[in-house]
Amino acid sequence: MTSSDYWDQATADAYDQDTAEQSTPAALAPTLDVLERLAAGGRVLELAIGTGRVGVALAARGVPVTGIELSEPMVARLRRKVDARQVPVVVGDMATTQADGTFSLVYLVFNTISNLRTQAEQVACFRNAARHLAPGGRFVIELWVPPLRRLPPGQLAAPFDVSDTHLGMDTYDLVTQQGTSHHYWLSADGPTRYGATNFRYLWPSECDLMAELAGMQLEERTADWTGAPFTSDSESHVSVWRKP
Repeated sequence: MTSSDYWDQATADAYDQDTAEQSTPAALAPTLDVLERLAAGGRVLELAIGTGRVGVALAARGVPVTGIELSEPMVARLRRKVDARQVPVVVGDMATTQADGTFSLVYLVFNTISNLRTQAEQVACFRNAARHLAPGGRFVIELWVPPLRRLPPGQLAAPFDVSDTHLGMDTYDLVTQQGTSHHYWLSADGPTRYGATNFRYLWPSECDLMAELAGMQLEERTADWTGAPFTSDSESHVSVWRKP
């Protein structure tokens, strides 16, 4: 059984609202441009497709999208947008669940590989991605770089968002690479809403080793979907591995 948190009905109901800023056409366009290019006219598989924030928009461009998703409430929200003929979804975890056929592209966005909270499951996810790829196919992940340099000695929490409507901070266990994201959503006309998700952070070099174990090689790495160079100061990466 996967160690991922299960996204329940309440989380699914709030998800589209909570990610509205990242889901506008302008915000999504760079992501969709890269995924459409890498798909090269073939079928694509999104691991942890959720409510379809990316997958539904990509399918609207004419790219054949299939999804794998652990949370049935999240899939139910996706079904309000498209039916199973437009975007088929297999319910199950992204480390072991298989969809029919092979794909030219498998992708995993929004830091979601960290939802798998053991190294063994993350390795299994890379292998599952490779298993779904046709020869020459690519696996893409979007992942943040753990901001451990922000932590003074003895401090185990780092804020990642402070705004009028949301306060977010991560707490870290530097031995196990386990962490928890704490979210406080603020409302002028209602109570503060709190939510927490657990994760295991991993480094770009660790991802490369997992890809190698799965029989894939790094093809490119950028700092974001716009293609900015990845440097030692980058706070995130978009990495592409290719199956021979």
